[in-house]
Amino acid sequence: QVQLVESGGGSVQTGGSLRLSCAAVGRTISSYGMGWFRQAPGKEREFVASINWNGGIIYYGDSVKGRFTISRDNAKNTVYLQMNSLKPEDTAVYYCAQGRGSLGVTNTERATYWGQGTQVTVSS
Repeated sequence: QVQLVESGGGSVQTGGSLRLSCAAVGRTISSYGMGWFRQAPGKEREFVASINWNGGIIYYGDSVKGRFTISRDNAKNTVYLQMNSLKPEDTAVYYCAQGRGSLGVTNTERATYWGQGTQVTVSS
């Protein structure tokens, strides 16, 4: 069983940047697709970005395209989310997820493991 540990969240002003990390503990995730999701208070969990096992196939949610970048370092067993040009509407708890196979996680049904989440707050 794998444990996913997110870090890097915090509070920034509009236009700022943050880099989230999702470190896998317990076993390798190098052959699994991964994804980032977020959930704001009172809202459903929303797809942010996904990456397949080798980083060759990447998708983004419409609201983050051009501002966020997902990447992975399989040697470090870690997935990243670089977030630039942050807006107040990006405020949410951000979760990483591991998929069942090698394809990226593009919706919650595809996820088998979730991290505990990290809070991102963007002030205007």
